[in-house]
Amino acid sequence: MNPVEVLLVGGSVALAAQSAYAASLMLYAWEDAEKHVQSHAPRAFLPPHLRFTVLLPARHEEAVIQETIQRVVDLRYPAELVQVLVVIEAGDAGTIAKVEEKLAELRMRGKTHVRLITFDDPPINKPHGLNVGLRQATGDVVTIFDAEDEPHPDILNVVNTIMAGEGAPVVQCGVQLMNYADRWFSALNVLEYFFWFKSRMHYHSEVGMVPLGGNTVFIQRPLLQRIGGWDQRCLTEDADVGIRLSARGVPTRVVYEDEYVTREETPPTVGQFIKQRTRWNQGFLQVLGKGDWLRLPTWPQRLLALYTLGFPVLQALMMLYVPLSLWMMVFAKLPVLVAIVSSLPLYMLVVQFTISLVGLYEFTSVHRLRPSWFTPLWLLVAYFPYQCLLAFAALRAGWRQLQGVNTWEKTAHVGAHRQGEHAPTPTPATLGGEAGPVLVGREGPAPHAHGASSIVGAPDSLTQGVITRG
Repeated sequence: MNPVEVLLVGGSVALAAQSAYAASLMLYAWEDAEKHVQSHAPRAFLPPHLRFTVLLPARHEEAVIQETIQRVVDLRYPAELVQVLVVIEAGDAGTIAKVEEKLAELRMRGKTHVRLITFDDPPINKPHGLNVGLRQATGDVVTIFDAEDEPHPDILNVVNTIMAGEGAPVVQCGVQLMNYADRWFSALNVLEYFFWFKSRMHYHSEVGMVPLGGNTVFIQRPLLQRIGGWDQRCLTEDADVGIRLSARGVPTRVVYEDEYVTREETPPTVGQFIKQRTRWNQGFLQVLGKGDWLRLPTWPQRLLALYTLGFPVLQALMMLYVPLSLWMMVFAKLPVLVAIVSSLPLYMLVVQFTISLVGLYEFTSVHRLRPSWFTPLWLLVAYFPYQCLLAFAALRAGWRQLQGVNTWEKTAHVGAHRQGEHAPTPTPATLGGEAGPVLVGREGPAPHAHGASSIVGAPDSLTQGVITRG
């Protein structure tokens, strides 16, 4: 074989192997009965014991922040065991006004456990806001919800039961995009979350190398303080914290059940999607360059970290390699064996598409959504352009990293997951229609928590010792 044919064969084999590995991660815990049971939320809740601090970082979130605050206030957990800190940059007058309006409304109803905290020193980004909130946190456990999130009403009961009953220092619960039919790329974006949290995250937990998600992750406050909180220079502060905790040997308990996922929305435009994915890719490259993953104790952990954090490089190379390989297959005269081998990535692409199609129907089924008759065709048409979007974002991330550009490109939120059929069911119940979990030692389901809020500067009854990752 000449050098060009060697390049084509080598690239095709490598790409096919990577695709096969990615497909195996998509299926790792999907239909494995034992792993599925292990990831379940508790069927009965322990009495509330742990105190939680909920951090709500927000920036230019006028459209969604009030509803999110209400969702957090309505969590079914005693308000005296919950501290909610809304953290906003001081110059964001629009979001601050919306928050103050909501806090005034809550205060009129006797709810005083929500506070607004502002900061004005750089950098103006999410991890800085989280560190500001951490300094004010008073609870046993710190968790994060993003400004557009819809957490399940019983999520604190779920985590309290796991942490108190199992002694888990870190718990990662599921996050799921919901508005799968809004844009041409939305279904594939939804499926990335579906397979990541439902399957792949369990593999990372099993290996002991967990890049944590940006929200609905629960960490013991002393543990967070011990590692210095979040890296304010990192664009994926959530993954960075997860790597640093893993390097210290801290285990992460992954919980996934479709009913208990925190609901979010896909980016509203292609441009917003590219900016979001650029930020994530560049953040992974930053974490890779920091080298904390080299302190992971075993080679399997380090290799998984290298693969995960370096994946943006593979995506960028794929964007350069695929057009070249397609041109050669069509226009170049190749030996039969070379032509067969060069087709391997195409076969794996078909396998991944088939898994994605089945996953989409399962997603719509468990969330009681109604896919249209042309959903499979639409998914097929969008599949390759979506891979091109991912590859372009990876290239853009690499270019920004090489240039030393580290600005935070925020994703806009419009609340698309809160409209029409995407609205969550108002009462907790299993997908089979059975009654939801109950508190151990109580009769019936856990009551709604009745929370409280305070305006900026007002005294907070919880600051003397109550509660504690885009």
